[in-house]
Amino acid sequence: MDSLSYKTISANAATIDKQWVVIDATDEVLGRLASQVAKILRGKNKPSYTPHVDCGDYVIVINADKVKLTGKKMTDKVYTRYTGFPGGQRFATPADFLAKKPTFVVEKAVRGMLPKTRLGDAIIKNLKVYAGAEHPHAAQNPKAIKLNEIK
Repeated sequence: MDSLSYKTISANAATIDKQWVVIDATDEVLGRLASQVAKILRGKNKPSYTPHVDCGDYVIVINADKVKLTGKKMTDKVYTRYTGFPGGQRFATPADFLAKKPTFVVEKAVRGMLPKTRLGDAIIKNLKVYAGAEHPHAAQNPKAIKLNEIK
């Protein structure tokens, strides 16, 4: 019995191994991209996944302005916000956001797939989204991966 371990191993801040990953969002469907990014951020693609620990990787998404939405979602989907004042409800489409702030659409989609807790707030800080192909994280030697390679 000494040679086999029957204990459950929980990851903690000292034992996790965080890597840097870069994903190209060119011509990727927004929801499919966001779900795979959320899985990597959460750490669910690792054998050492622990639900209550931030054990995921850092994810860099480039070319966020070239993301694709299927059907008529580019014009028919509506993001709603409220200013807090009477009559202050504001509406915007993904096309509006891609013109003004191209990273918002990807960030919002990924944020919606993460836990709505303090852990989710910590995990979303590991996401870096850029509209163009350039990013300032070359010193971290990020590994480029394709979305269909993720298990």
